[in-house]
Amino acid sequence: MRKLIVLALVVVFSCTPKKESVDLEKVKQEVLQAEHDFARAAKEKGVEAAFLEFAADDAVINRGEKIYKGKEEMKAFFSRSTLTNVELTWEPEFVDVSTDGTMAYTYGPYIFKAMDKDGNPLSAEGLFHTVWKRQADGGWRFVYD
Repeated sequence: MRKLIVLALVVVFSCTPKKESVDLEKVKQEVLQAEHDFARAAKEKGVEAAFLEFAADDAVINRGEKIYKGKEEMKAFFSRSTLTNVELTWEPEFVDVSTDGTMAYTYGPYIFKAMDKDGNPLSAEGLFHTVWKRQADGGWRFVYD
């Protein structure tokens, strides 16, 4: 009986598909590249265009203690802004990824500059936090910012 149990265990474990190992350092570099591409798009195309380009369809942004869900709510948020000359720059200082390589998060410093409707300069500095998700096409889009 003991031999039968051992044989059954050998068969079960030998037929179980092995998980492919994920090169986490490679995945981290992919996420950092997405983050840098996102920041470059904000500088070259504008903040709204960059956010809409790099957002997953189900992404959310947290602004002013309010969550805006999906690209349509993001568009509405940006369209209500009366700010001009908006500049947003950031640099990721940290990235980590899930063990299966499908989720990641980044954080680092940001600098925001703009002019209000009266032409007064505004600025803010702080830390950003972004959650990234690998998409079906293999690319990365943020799901939380």
